[in-house]
Amino acid sequence: METKLGSVAVTIIEADICDRDVDAIVNAANNQLWMGGGVAGAIKRRGGQEIEREAISKGPIPIGESVATGAGALQAKWVIHAAVMGPDLATNADFIRRATTSALALAKELALRSIAFPALGTGVGGFPLEECASIMREAVREYAGGATTLDRVEFVLFGRPSYEAFARAFPDK
Repeated sequence: METKLGSVAVTIIEADICDRDVDAIVNAANNQLWMGGGVAGAIKRRGGQEIEREAISKGPIPIGESVATGAGALQAKWVIHAAVMGPDLATNADFIRRATTSALALAKELALRSIAFPALGTGVGGFPLEECASIMREAVREYAGGATTLDRVEFVLFGRPSYEAFARAFPDK
């Protein structure tokens, strides 16, 4: 599914984020930046241990902030680690909003043209999909209303329920 927010094309797909041919993929990180399960584990398995080593060397960071690392063996050039939770692996709406906004700001700082997000905080963090989709939609809408380097934002969802929640949050315009 595709839509447009300002000058930014938004794509919603059910796929493996590690396979995306974008400038950066976003990792739903903890603020210590170690990569355990979920999206982080998949990124580490596919991209290599060096991603985690580089991330940890940049942490810890405040919850809601982001850092970029290389992407190892992945197609993407960068992994943006958006700290959506602390060591307790709990998250909330404010953390998700801040982490999304921070990742978008870092994409602008790096002059990226494309970025792929997972559903932040909905796996290990257990945050409700519908609410996450709404929060992330609003963060992208606000970002797309200003000066941006991004042409494309992808929401790359794991599993049909995640895809459907995001598709409902981005009705065709």
